[in-house]
Amino acid sequence: MPPSTPKRTVLITGCSDGGLGAALALALHKTGLTVYATARNPSKMAHLISSAPGIRTLSLDVTSPTSITACVAQVPHLDILINNAGGGYSMPFSDIDIALAKKLFDLNVWGCLAVTQAFLPLLLESQYGGMVVNHTSVGSLIGIPFQSAYNASKAAMAIFSDTQRLELEPFGVRVVEIKTGGALSRFLENKHSSDEANKLPKDSIYDPVREIVEHVLQGEDFKKQMQPAEQWARDVARDLTRKGGPPSVIWRGKGAGTVRALSFAPHGWLDGELKKMSKMDAVGDIVGREKGERRKSS
Repeated sequence: MPPSTPKRTVLITGCSDGGLGAALALALHKTGLTVYATARNPSKMAHLISSAPGIRTLSLDVTSPTSITACVAQVPHLDILINNAGGGYSMPFSDIDIALAKKLFDLNVWGCLAVTQAFLPLLLESQYGGMVVNHTSVGSLIGIPFQSAYNASKAAMAIFSDTQRLELEPFGVRVVEIKTGGALSRFLENKHSSDEANKLPKDSIYDPVREIVEHVLQGEDFKKQMQPAEQWARDVARDLTRKGGPPSVIWRGKGAGTVRALSFAPHGWLDGELKKMSKMDAVGDIVGREKGERRKSS
C-alpha cells in the first residue's frame, strides 16, 4: 500500500472490556486497520486501551441522538461500521415487561439504525467502498424458549440488513450480517445487571416450575457451549478482511454452522433439541403431571 494511502478505518460500537466488541477491536487492530472502539462508558475500555494503545476510543451511547452526533464529529473518515452494541432479555413471553422489551428494541434495533444513518455520509465517501456490519445472532432464525424478545430484535435487524444490502448496493456500500452462535463474553453478566430478567413475577404461569425456569434464565449452562471470544474475533476479522470481500452473511461461534444447515429443515424440526436445551421438556413433564393430579382430585 502506498504511504500516501490511508489505512482503512473501522468503528465498532459496544466495546466494553470482556465483550465481543472489544475482542473484535483487538483482532482488527492486528490486521492493520485503524480502529475506533466505542462504548457508552469509555472507562469500561481500560483493558482494551492498555492491550492496544493504538486503538482510538470514543464515547458512544447508541440510544442517544446527542451522543451519536458528538461521536460522528470526532471521526474524519470511515470505511467500516460495525453495529455490535446490544443487550439481552430472558423471560417467558407471557411474563414479558413490555417497557423492558421496548428498551431492548431501542438498543438492538433502533440504535443500530440511528448510528448507521449518522455515519452513512462518511461510508459513502470511502475510497475503498463503505461497509456496514450488523451483528445479529443465530437466534434470529430459531425460537429459543424464554428468549423471544431478544430473538425478535435480532430477527428484525436481520431483515433490516437484507434490505440495507439491496438499498445501499447502488452506492457502493456493502452490508454484512454476522450471525453469531455461542461465543463467550460478558453478555450474560451485563444482561443480569441491566434488567429484571432473571426472576419470574409472582403470578407467572410457570410458578410450579419456578426453580427450573429461573435457572435457565440465568443462562449459566449455556457458557459450557460457547467459543472463546478471542477465537470468534479472529475468525470474524479474517472474514471481514479477506481478499475479495466478506460474504453477505458470516456464521461464527459455537453451533452457528449447525443452525445454518438446519435452517433449511422443515419448520419445527428443531423443536425437540430446543426443548431439551431450555429444559422445556422437564417443564412439560411437571406441568403435565400436575394437570393430571388436579383432574383426578376434581
